[in-house]
Amino acid sequence: MTIRLPDFKGGMRAYEPRTEPLALTPGAPFTSRTVYSAAHVVADPYADVSPDSAAAVDWDATLAFRRHLWSHGLGVAEAMDTAQRGMGLDWAGAAELIRRSAAEAKAVGGLIACGVGTDQLTGPASPAEVRAAYEEQLALVEESGARAILMASRALAAAASGPEDYLEVYGHLLRQATEPVVLHWLGPMFDPALEGYWGSSDLDAATDTFLDVIAAHPDKVDGIKVSLLDAQREIDIRRRLPQGVRCYTGDDFNYPELIAGDEQGFSHALLGIFDPLGPLAAQAVRVLDTGNAAGFRELLDPTVELSRHLFQTPTRFYKTGVVFLAWLAGHQSHFTMVGGLQSARSLPHFARAYELADGLGLFPDPKLAEERMKNLLSLYGVAQ
Repeated sequence: MTIRLPDFKGGMRAYEPRTEPLALTPGAPFTSRTVYSAAHVVADPYADVSPDSAAAVDWDATLAFRRHLWSHGLGVAEAMDTAQRGMGLDWAGAAELIRRSAAEAKAVGGLIACGVGTDQLTGPASPAEVRAAYEEQLALVEESGARAILMASRALAAAASGPEDYLEVYGHLLRQATEPVVLHWLGPMFDPALEGYWGSSDLDAATDTFLDVIAAHPDKVDGIKVSLLDAQREIDIRRRLPQGVRCYTGDDFNYPELIAGDEQGFSHALLGIFDPLGPLAAQAVRVLDTGNAAGFRELLDPTVELSRHLFQTPTRFYKTGVVFLAWLAGHQSHFTMVGGLQSARSLPHFARAYELADGLGLFPDPKLAEERMKNLLSLYGVAQ
């Protein structure tokens, strides 16, 4: 049996779906790497909302997906870009998400880290106001018992006059943090408002400022998450980190090689692509735990084509593909997103995502995925 899928040239092609998924079973946490999946939120499809409304979240389905990730040994990076922070999920929604997920993590013994930002600010702000906004969110995350991830701030990018403002704001936050935090450098390909972060559009100068922040407070930095889609720059930064500070790759284009590492070190992981890849990624890391880097690459390298497809420009809309695959995989009953973001990718994009994910064996029930793909195609007028 075949399914007719649209291509990128206005035509149609026949695809034969696989009939058996990969055998991917839950397992224990990893021993060689710390691995977080940045998890998406599930919208409430019955809520009467518009793209400008506060997010209506299906809390049961959202938390069930996190339990799915924890069952495979993955940590959850909560209230991050993958959860549509700043693209449908406001601070009030993120705060509720952090509280609920942290409580769930405590109940099941799951690893969790939560994003700390400044998205409660709705207009121009001074560096002092940015710092206060960060402080409010940091306090909530620490009270929840989760590790804090200091995310890049659109407000700070707009307010800062140079590197000194970043050094002051981050230095203040690190001094008052109760536990070591993760620092997140999110590149402008993920959020154009973050252009020039760390005080310069020159990445070498920005890197120096970033590393100066860490060097001044190494005991307060658990690690860094680098999301620049530049493998060599991440490796260079990784090699310059103080002893004991981890590098968590956020590179959804080059993650297999960065996690596998080289003779001088390796990256841990905090990745949005590990939302749809969770069980397969977990199996690969367990192979790496045995010292078998070649076996790890053999499992994970074939997933890069799917990841590059989901994260193609405009990269910030990768969340649409992530939620689409969660629907096809049966993790949620619908393909609705907060902010109406399900409209952010084209039908040919969805068709290719389905084909690549199915080819990898990611769908626990390939027949269900095929039926749902056909339902979507029919809505667009594609007859089978």
